Amino acid sequence: MIKSLIAFDTTSRESNLALIDWVRNYLNGLGIQSQLTFDDDERKANLYATAGPEDRGGVMLSGHTDVVPVDGQDWDTNPFAVTERDGRLYGRGTCDMKSFIAVALAHLPDFVERGLAIPLHLALSYDEEIGCVGVRRLIDQVRGFDVRPEMCVVGEPSDMKVVVAHKGKRSFACDVTGMAAHSSLAPSAVNAVEFAAEIVSFIRRKAKSLQSDGPFEEGFDPPHATVHTGLIQGGTQLNIVPDHCSFQFEIRYLPFDDHVGFIDDVRHFAENEILPEMRERFEASDIVFREMSGFPSLTTPDDAEVSQMCRHLAASNETAKVSFGTEAGLFSAGGIPTVVCGPGSVEQAHKPNEFVSLEQLAKCDAFMKRLKEKLCHN
Repeated sequence: MIKSLIAFDTTSRESNLALIDWVRNYLNGLGIQSQLTFDDDERKANLYATAGPEDRGGVMLSGHTDVVPVDGQDWDTNPFAVTERDGRLYGRGTCDMKSFIAVALAHLPDFVERGLAIPLHLALSYDEEIGCVGVRRLIDQVRGFDVRPEMCVVGEPSDMKVVVAHKGKRSFACDVTGMAAHSSLAPSAVNAVEFAAEIVSFIRRKAKSLQSDGPFEEGFDPPHATVHTGLIQGGTQLNIVPDHCSFQFEIRYLPFDDHVGFIDDVRHFAENEILPEMRERFEASDIVFREMSGFPSLTTPDDAEVSQMCRHLAASNETAKVSFGTEAGLFSAGGIPTVVCGPGSVEQAHKPNEFVSLEQLAKCDAFMKRLKEKLCHN
């Protein structure tokens, strides 16, 4: 099953419909009907399916079907063909996160054969890797159901630990417009790159302040919000003062952290400290911020039913917090108590030679077997 899913190139820029159709046909063979929600271009789709009775809530297993690109990465094997070596399965998506989906699908025939007293729902999404885009439409769909899942397990790689909290994220683009001139007349121009750099420097100072002064929350690594500028573009050639510069930055914030205050501070600095100086030289100068994407943090109590159930299924008495984000925060915000628990380590995600260990898959296999004991008649 893992080999079948990895063979589909579902890099976020590509369609995922071939994989979705394959899964849908597989479910049809088990007598399980699927519902799809598409993106605007109908090149990508979410899939939602229910096995067992439809008159009660049940448990939802969720995963995203897209993967990050392999462009420019030095792979030792074909990233879209699983290679088994030294107790590991190598391939793009083996860790993040097609293996969880594959294990769930592989166990579905046994769930059906044993008879589900409590329903099992399967939710597969598109475009998680570019901002948790597709799952929002799936959640809107589920909100319209008369009966919704009582809880959700998102199978992102967590070393099969039960994750009850993760950071939220907001990402922004900033476009700085100045006035061009020949470089010999630089003082009369408005250098968009230099003014953008002052805003980037302010963001860096804010990041250092969060690192040194907090707030802090034990259990996260690092235990504070993180901020960074990840992309900057501006200028055409050295002897032209650039009239435009764009950069992108993000904040990954702690639950209950004042991320809104951070964004307000950046905007205030740009609009009150930088823009007036620019407009003294050129009235049409401008600084425009636009939010690109984001997802909420996750905070599920340790004593929530889904937390307690998943600790039993994972044979663990502990819960964990992680700094990376998932669709779990969106499910939780949509009214479905959610945790994260899946095979593999996030340290392997997005890298060349991505892998999941057979040991982690065995733990996920045991998780599914225990779930059958909870949901099935026999």
